Amino acid sequence: MEMRGERAKRQLRYCVVVALFLLLFAALVLMNIQLGSVRLGTREIADILFFGGGSETGRGIIWKVRLPRACAAVILGGALALSGFLLQTFFNNPIAGPYVLGISSGAKLTVAIFMVAALSRYQTVSSASMIAVAFVGAMLSMGFVLLMARTVQRASMLIVSGVMIGYICSAITDFIVTFADDASIINLHNWSKGSFSGASWEDVRVMTAVVLITSAVVFLMSKPIGAYQLGEGYAQNMGVNIRVFRVVLVVLSSVLSACVTAFAGPISFVGIAVPHLVKSFLKTSKPLIVIPVCFLGGAIFCLGCDLIARTVFAPMELSISSVTAVIGAPIVIGILLRKKVRG
Repeated sequence: MEMRGERAKRQLRYCVVVALFLLLFAALVLMNIQLGSVRLGTREIADILFFGGGSETGRGIIWKVRLPRACAAVILGGALALSGFLLQTFFNNPIAGPYVLGISSGAKLTVAIFMVAALSRYQTVSSASMIAVAFVGAMLSMGFVLLMARTVQRASMLIVSGVMIGYICSAITDFIVTFADDASIINLHNWSKGSFSGASWEDVRVMTAVVLITSAVVFLMSKPIGAYQLGEGYAQNMGVNIRVFRVVLVVLSSVLSACVTAFAGPISFVGIAVPHLVKSFLKTSKPLIVIPVCFLGGAIFCLGCDLIARTVFAPMELSISSVTAVIGAPIVIGILLRKKVRG
């Protein structure tokens, strides 16, 4: 009876958390469409979205600017949270994430080089090529981190190594931006600060395909991830090929991080803060439950941060990475303090 009661309590907690997340998600989507330099009423938004009515200006604002931007925040925010969850599982470290380990900075560097080289010859670059180039940079940074993981035993030194990689890649990127031509500088400057602005429906289609397919693979790996969380020995006894599993984990996290960097630039702290918050709310680390809620949490986090970025000092817009850092950094500090107290 006690076991049934505990199970019922856990299931009730899961349902309550998911319901609250869904309500918050719906509210933030509506606010992101409604608020801005031009404020739109709820009735006008419903008329434009569902009945094709409203003014021509309102339709343009919603369909061409705010809705694709909100979709980008949802998809890329979820991708960042999942990438952070995979890296925290891989390194068994609560503060591992694509930004802290320098993976986002590596992707940022290769995309910057590609943009300068491509835009000097062509006026546009394809989304697929941006993702591919960002993936190469992410894998190079990740490879260096894995190399350090073999030689460095302390997790703190591994994090320091990742931060140093990030600083080096960011410095080289800034150097490239300084000596790029004027047209490339404008594109690079806006992109390198991190922003969901400028997202088109074509971008949304590409990022949706990449992120949803990758996220589906991550969800299908819930059982081996859960076994791996209990230790490599346990996972091997359960039939998990550890070597292949670790490679797949690295590739999946790099694809998600690369997709975010290619479309929105480097975004900090989401990959660290969101998985920790989700596990704290759910009171569980079971991947089957955490993975979908983690994606939803990342979407909520980025929707909220993007809303702050473009409305607090409107019409001036803050970089999304600045807002995520201000909100996410205290959460990371809380993680470290909590870990210290437990130690």
